[in-house]
Amino acid sequence: MASSEQIIMACCADIAGQVRGKGFPEIDLPLRLQRGVGWTPTNVQITCFDVIADSPFGALGDLALVPDPTATWVIHDQIGDPVEHVMLGDIRTLAGEPWECCTRSILKSALQRLQDVAQLTTTVAFEHEFQVSGGTAGDSGSSYSLAGARSGAAMGRRIFQLMARNGLRPDTFMKEFGADQFEVTMKPADGLAAADRAVILRELVRVAARERDQRASFTPIRDPAGVGNGVHVHVSLNDADGQPVTHDPDSATGLSDVAASFAAGITTFLPGILALLAPSAISYLRLTPHRWSAAFNNLGLRDREASVRICPVTSLDPLAIARQFNLEVRACDAAASPYLQLAAIIHAGTEGIARNLPAPTVTESDLSTMDTWELTEMGITRLPTSLEAALEAFAAEDCIREWFGQTFRDVYLAHKRGELAVLEGLTPEEMCARYLAVY
Repeated sequence: MASSEQIIMACCADIAGQVRGKGFPEIDLPLRLQRGVGWTPTNVQITCFDVIADSPFGALGDLALVPDPTATWVIHDQIGDPVEHVMLGDIRTLAGEPWECCTRSILKSALQRLQDVAQLTTTVAFEHEFQVSGGTAGDSGSSYSLAGARSGAAMGRRIFQLMARNGLRPDTFMKEFGADQFEVTMKPADGLAAADRAVILRELVRVAARERDQRASFTPIRDPAGVGNGVHVHVSLNDADGQPVTHDPDSATGLSDVAASFAAGITTFLPGILALLAPSAISYLRLTPHRWSAAFNNLGLRDREASVRICPVTSLDPLAIARQFNLEVRACDAAASPYLQLAAIIHAGTEGIARNLPAPTVTESDLSTMDTWELTEMGITRLPTSLEAALEAFAAEDCIREWFGQTFRDVYLAHKRGELAVLEGLTPEEMCARYLAVY
C-alpha cells in the first residue's frame, strides 16, 4: 500500500555524472509518473564540485523530471521497510517534449538514430572498477588473489544481493590490480536499460560499502602514481529480429561488415567524443600508454591497451559465438554520465555505418613505440592528453553539433570549463583529492 511517509526520489544522471533529483511521497506516484517533479534548466550547470558554471538559462525556465518505473532501485532495512527508493527519469519541457540537455533523452535519440540509419539495436554491458577506503581492502600482493577477494567478500556478496533484488544480473566480482581496487560486472541488456543499470550499480556499490563503514569511489584515478578506475563499455549489434550481427566467421578479424564500419566510426570520431567518455581533468592521467587504458584511437585484437577492443569468445558453437562477440570501448570512466558515454559511442558508430567506413587497421603491438609517420599510415593518432585538448576536439567536430545539437554542445563546453576553473593552480595530487571526494 502506498504511503505518505515513504519518499520516492525522482532522479537524473547529469552531465557531471552525479545523480540528482527531488523526492515526493509514495502515495503521489501515479500523479508524478504523469507530471513529474519540477526541475530547473540551470541545474544542468551544477558541476561535480557544486559550482554553477556559466548558464544560458540563468534563473529562467521550468522543466519536469518524470520518473520511469522501469529504472528504479529500492534499499530495504533489516525488517524489510524501504529506506531508499529511487526512480531515474527523463527531463521534459512543460509541453512534454524531451529536453535537449536531458542525458537520458540524448541516449534515446542516439539509439533511435542507429535504428533509423541501419535498422539495428544494441546489446550493452558496462564494467566498473572502483576503490574502497575506510576498511580492510587487501594488503600488498593481493592483486587478483583469493586473499584480496576475501578482503572484499562481504561487500561483494552484499553488492550481488542488492543487484539481484533490483533486477540487475550479477556477472563477476574480483579484487583488481590496484590498491583497494575491485571490479564488478553485470550481464548485458539493451542499450537504454544497460545505461540505467550502470547508474544504479554505482549507487548500490556505494550503499554496500557504506554499510561496512567504507567508502567506494569510482574516481578515474585516486593517485597520479597509482592505477586508474575505468569503465569498459561492451557493445554488440542486433538486426530488426533481435539476431546478432556483429560477428562474421569468414572475416579475418571476426567482425561483420556493418560492425567493422561501426568500429571505424568510433575510432574515427574518438578524439572528438573523448570529452564525453573521459570528462574529468584527471581522466587524462589514466589515458596514457602502459596503464591498460587507452592512448590512441585504435582498434585492437584482444589488446587491453586499445581504445576499442575486439573481445574474445569462450565457445565453439557458432550461434553462441555470434551472441558473445562484441566490441569493448576502453577509454571511458565514471566521471561521465553513462547515458552520454553510450550516446557518443552509438552516434560515432552510426556515422561510420552511414558513411560505409572501411574497417580500421587492427593493431596487435605497442603503439607507443612507433613513429608518428607509422601511426599516420595506419590512420591512428594519439588521443587528446588533457581535458582542455579534448574539449577543443569536441568543439571542433562538426558532427557533434549534428548529433547532440548546438544548445547541448555549448552547455557542455561551458559546464566543463567551469569545472576546470575550480581546479586552476592545483597540483595533480590535489586534483585527484578533489575528484576522490566527489566520485
